[in-house]
Amino acid sequence: MFTGIIEEVGHIRQLGGGKLAIDCQKVVGDVALGDSIAVNGVCLTVTSFDKNHFTADVMPETVRRTSLAELKKGSPVNLERALTLASRLGGHIVSGHIDGTGEIVAFQEEGNAILMKIAAGPELLRYVVEKGSVALDGISLTVAAVTNKDFTVSLIPHTREVTNLGSKKAGSTINIETDVLGKYVEKMLGGSQAQPSAGGLSRAFLLENGF
Repeated sequence: MFTGIIEEVGHIRQLGGGKLAIDCQKVVGDVALGDSIAVNGVCLTVTSFDKNHFTADVMPETVRRTSLAELKKGSPVNLERALTLASRLGGHIVSGHIDGTGEIVAFQEEGNAILMKIAAGPELLRYVVEKGSVALDGISLTVAAVTNKDFTVSLIPHTREVTNLGSKKAGSTINIETDVLGKYVEKMLGGSQAQPSAGGLSRAFLLENGF
């Protein structure tokens, strides 16, 4: 598990042959073989390391479902070590399992913030809720607005400075992990014999199903 609070921006040293090597320093300070590190939100397992980099194996399925295929030597990547019981949960619960990718549509200045709009498919947007949480390239962000074809998040200057978002532009692909709680709620409701009406949840439906 992760929190979506990026610890360090690393850079791709080498990739190919099912392996990914990343130059970094902070996240390898107390690393051990087999530890999990989120790379642009993708949970990867450390297979080798030294004080300046680590290496991880990358499965074809991971490449297919994420933006890792677009990385090249020198690309900046967001890094976060796995959550410990002593950590502060400053973001939200992030599993490191990417649901899919979106495309950055536009950036727009709003006071001291930047509004970033991301186009995504309906299979992802169904879990994106205004004022809810979403992880983009592993960064825990709050959703500012949602439509039937895209959603918007607001970025403070600090977020762009300490993550890879400062290098992103319109047209860039970004990894999306929606809030895991919404997916579990949908699964539980979908598994019930009684279904809510087309108009939405009712008090009777909730009482009947133990809520």
